[in-house]
Amino acid sequence: MPGTGSLEARSKHLYNEAMKGIQHVAFDADDTLWHNETIFREAQDRFTDLLSHYHSAEWIARRLNETEKKNLEYFGYGVKGFTLSMIETAIELTEGRITGAEIQHLIDVARGMLEKPVELLADVHPTLERVSRKFALMVITKGDLFDQESKLARSGIGDFFDLVEIVSEKTPATYRRILQARSIEPSTFLMVGNSLKSDILPVLEAGGRAVHIPYPTTWAHEEVSSDQLVGKPFAVVGGMGELVEMLEA
Repeated sequence: MPGTGSLEARSKHLYNEAMKGIQHVAFDADDTLWHNETIFREAQDRFTDLLSHYHSAEWIARRLNETEKKNLEYFGYGVKGFTLSMIETAIELTEGRITGAEIQHLIDVARGMLEKPVELLADVHPTLERVSRKFALMVITKGDLFDQESKLARSGIGDFFDLVEIVSEKTPATYRRILQARSIEPSTFLMVGNSLKSDILPVLEAGGRAVHIPYPTTWAHEEVSSDQLVGKPFAVVGGMGELVEMLEA
């Protein structure tokens, strides 16, 4: 994936053009509104420590990643699917020798992930407060329904949004369905998110606009190649503060 610096430089001239006619602004949730990837990284570190006397950290991470990818179509995104993938990987890498106590440890790790306080990213609350005065705001996020609803309820920002959509996957068809159901013209729709794969490219294909706010770390399954970005007109900002400037310009 290309560095965000080059994308930010390229996007400067797109700001004014990209914002013309925008009426609806949608936000991704995880790692756009609040921290999420860091929670999974911490859990993976604990998983690696548990199996460290069986395999190297690199091999454990690789096999867990492969198992997660395989299981996405069965268990979807979120903590529950991640936990099942950890347990499956642990059974495989220990050749069935993992103990009941160790599996219980993984379940406790998952429970701890779900109980983590919701930590908003910088400037999220004041940004939503200002942007909501001019635009209709939405959340479009993927993941486990219960988990995402719980995080939004605990975040303290739920009242800013006129619509919340929790979906199993973000494809051009997903965005078209959401927009058509609410009679929203794609050219008036802006998606803001940290994932090029889920929040940017499919929205552009559906006829909408997009702004990328990179997060410091990217989940392997959300990475895209630089070739996929060629000819894609989207803007990149460094944070919510810059987004406000862009929308109010």
